[in-house]
Amino acid sequence: MSERLPDILARYRELTRLLEDPEVATNPLRVREVVRERGLLEGRAKLFEDYLGLQGEIAQAETLLTDESMKELAEEELGALRERRQRLIEDLADAMGADEAEQAQSVIMEIRPGTGGEEAALFANDLYDMYRRFAEANRWKVEILELQHTDMGGVREVIFAVSGKDVYRMLKFESGGHRVQRVPATESAGRIHTSAATVAVLPELDDIEVDIKPEDVRVDTMRAGGPGGQKVNKTESAIRLTHIPPGIVVKCQDEKSQHKNRARAMRILKGRIYEQMRLERDRERAQQRKSQIGSGDRSQRIRTYNFPQDRLTDHRLETNLHGLPRIMAGELNPLVEALRQTEKAERLKELDLAELEEKR
Repeated sequence: MSERLPDILARYRELTRLLEDPEVATNPLRVREVVRERGLLEGRAKLFEDYLGLQGEIAQAETLLTDESMKELAEEELGALRERRQRLIEDLADAMGADEAEQAQSVIMEIRPGTGGEEAALFANDLYDMYRRFAEANRWKVEILELQHTDMGGVREVIFAVSGKDVYRMLKFESGGHRVQRVPATESAGRIHTSAATVAVLPELDDIEVDIKPEDVRVDTMRAGGPGGQKVNKTESAIRLTHIPPGIVVKCQDEKSQHKNRARAMRILKGRIYEQMRLERDRERAQQRKSQIGSGDRSQRIRTYNFPQDRLTDHRLETNLHGLPRIMAGELNPLVEALRQTEKAERLKELDLAELEEKR
């Protein structure tokens, strides 16, 4: 981690002291900033405090092992303390990735076809259907922000918001390249084709801190286009936002209202900028640790759907899953749980317990 637990605890204690500082307490904006940052650190800091306290109890109990009259009682107590310590270590591993994005109850998902022509567009549509059904099974709300169909029923692009409990925690593993191997409906000779699509999962936060200066965003208006580029709107309701420094471009045309399209485009733009910031942070962390879950880089191929062999291979896991029709129907829970456990195991490796005990 770029932020080790001892550093998190020290910062949490410093922020707690700041809330008692008269200069801070009389500044509502500063109080809000401190409370927000302290809240993000609180879970990890308190778990680490408990861990350090428990280590002290274990050390004290170990000193009694040399006393024959206390040895049996000390061994019994040590067994219970060490079980508590193991549970705390696992809780710490869960909490290590609990940043601001982890708390997001809404995400923006973007799916685009990659290599494979029309078959890739059809696969992108299949992925959209899969996530929509997964959302329905979890009672999440789905809101389409941008949807462009091809003439054969595929999608050129689909952008949609998903909101509900634990939505980012469950969907964050989907970012990356998805590959499909199957016989396309358009293939008369029965040959297997390989196509691809990309998925991006962008956390959407109510108070997302993204500094977007008005002068850094170019706004273009245009008429909304239909399939094949035909004009379907006589008014310039479509909006294209270009964030000039990184060159991020967002276009929205689904709504007839220019105002609504602009609001949607800004939501997507803020999500993409935040995701870019998160990926940069993850790359820095990756220099200190190697995680199989990775940074969620969209260029990374994460999964292969092999229909002839009824097999799904997630390249971050050591096992394959079978039953592709069920998975494509939205039964993603076993896959998500396996990925969460893999992530947890990687986080456990990150805990340098010897270093932590030195801070006790």
